[in-house]
Amino acid sequence: MKTYMAKNNEIDQKWFMVDATNRVLGRLATRIAILLRGKHKPEYTPHVDCGDGVIVINASKIRVTGKKMQDKEYVTYSGYPGGRRVRKMDAMMEHQPDKVMRQAVKRMIPDTPLGRQMLKKLKVYANAEHTHKAQKPHELKNIIKGE
Repeated sequence: MKTYMAKNNEIDQKWFMVDATNRVLGRLATRIAILLRGKHKPEYTPHVDCGDGVIVINASKIRVTGKKMQDKEYVTYSGYPGGRRVRKMDAMMEHQPDKVMRQAVKRMIPDTPLGRQMLKKLKVYANAEHTHKAQKPHELKNIIKGE
């Protein structure tokens, strides 16, 4: 019996739309990462991009558990002396809620050229309006098990 290895031209990629309203950030990010990598498909192959595209709407309405909104910090560094910037999660949610969601998913995808290719199929929007109607996304309601 031979192991099946998916080829790039054999992959059927779809687009899914996820509403992030009242969803817990980490749980939603793990499910989105699984969709982007293609691990939900039986023909999953680690070295081939067999994942689907994901559109996340209402990223400004996500929830977090505990005191993460006040305690969690997002750190960036420009490379220059004194170039370290620290922002709390509540400030990030106020100004750039799409970046919070994107970074949570990005940290769950491998940091390789294939991972960067997978991340290009993630589109995050702070509100309910998006520009991807041509992709005809399928709406995922129960993306998290147990809901």
